[in-house]
Amino acid sequence: MQEKPPADLVRTTLGVLFLGGLILASFWILRPFIGAVIWATMLVVATWPVMKWFEARLWRRRSLAVLVMSLLLLLLFFVPLTLAIGTIVSHSDKIVERGKSIASSPLPHPPQWVAQLPFVGEKITRSWEDAIAAGASGLLAKLMPYADNIAKWLVSQAGSLGFLLLQFLLTVIISALMYAGGESAALTVRRFGRRLAGHNGENAVTLAGQAIRGVALGVGVTAVVQAGVGGIGLAIAGIPFAGLLTAVMLMLCIAQVGPALVMFPAVAWVYWTGESGWGTFLLIWAVVVSTMDNFLRPALIKRGADLPLLLIFAGVIGGLIGFGLVGIFVGPVLLAVAYTLLDSWIGDGNSPTPTMDDPS
Repeated sequence: MQEKPPADLVRTTLGVLFLGGLILASFWILRPFIGAVIWATMLVVATWPVMKWFEARLWRRRSLAVLVMSLLLLLLFFVPLTLAIGTIVSHSDKIVERGKSIASSPLPHPPQWVAQLPFVGEKITRSWEDAIAAGASGLLAKLMPYADNIAKWLVSQAGSLGFLLLQFLLTVIISALMYAGGESAALTVRRFGRRLAGHNGENAVTLAGQAIRGVALGVGVTAVVQAGVGGIGLAIAGIPFAGLLTAVMLMLCIAQVGPALVMFPAVAWVYWTGESGWGTFLLIWAVVVSTMDNFLRPALIKRGADLPLLLIFAGVIGGLIGFGLVGIFVGPVLLAVAYTLLDSWIGDGNSPTPTMDDPS
C-alpha cells in the first residue's frame, strides 16, 4: 500500500497568507464604502416588508417600489437630519446671545416646595443658595473645568453627523441596488451561513434580520415619539427655540442619550424666569418624556425579535460606544448571532444520548 505523501507546509502557509492578504487588500479598497454598505444593509433589512407592500400595490413593478423606497429614505432620514443640523447652525448666534443673557441675569431663589422634597430637598436648596451667593461668575468658574471636554465632545459629534450626511447619499444609492436584488442577496447569505455552521448558521442569519428590524423599530420610533412629545411640551410652556430644541432631542434620542439633556435644563430655565406653574407642568412633562422609552422601546423591539431585552439593550449601548451611530444596529445583531449559536451549542450538548436497552 502506497504511503500518503506528507503535506507541503510551505505551500499551505503561503496559500493562507495569500488569502489573508487578498481579504485585507479588498477591505482596504472598499474601506470608503464599508460604512455606507453597513447602513444600507441595515435599512434594507429593516424596511424590506415595507418595500414588498409597495411592490404589491404598484402592479408588481420592482422598479417603482425601489423608487418609492429611495424617496422615502431621503424624506425620512436625510431631510430631517439635514434640517436639524441646519437649524442648529443657523441659530448658533442666537444661542450664544441667549446664553450670555442667562449668565448675566440674577438667579431666583428656590421655590419652597424644593426644600420639602424627601432625601434631596435640603441638599438641592443648599446648592441653589450657594450658586446665588456665588453669582454668575462663581457658577461659570465651577463649570469652566468641564467646558473644554464638553466643547471637544460637541465638535466630534458635529463632525460625525456631517460625515454621516455625506455618506447617506451613497447609502441611498446602495440601498436602491439592494432593494432591486434583495432575494438573491438573502439567498447567498443564507447559503453562506449554512456552509459555515449548517442549520444553526442559517437560523443565525434569519435571527440577525429579525434583530435588525426589531432594533430599527424600537430605536427609530421611540426617538421620534420622544422628541415629538417633548417638543410639544416645550412649545406649550413657551420655551424659546422649541423647534431647534426638538431637533436636538431627536438626535440625542437616536444616539440613545435621551431627551433629559434638553428637557430638564428647560425646566430650570422656566423656574429661573419665575414661572413656577409652567415650571411644574414642564417638570412633570419632562419626567414622562424621559421615562417613556423604558416601556415603549422594549415593546417595539419585542415585536421585531424574540430576544432577551438585556441582550438587545447591551447591544445598542455597547454598539453605540464601540462603533458610533451604526453600532446601534451592529451591536444587537452581533450579540443576537452569538447568543443563537451559543444557545444551539448548549442545546446540542444537553440532548439525551441514546443508550442500549438493558438485556436483563
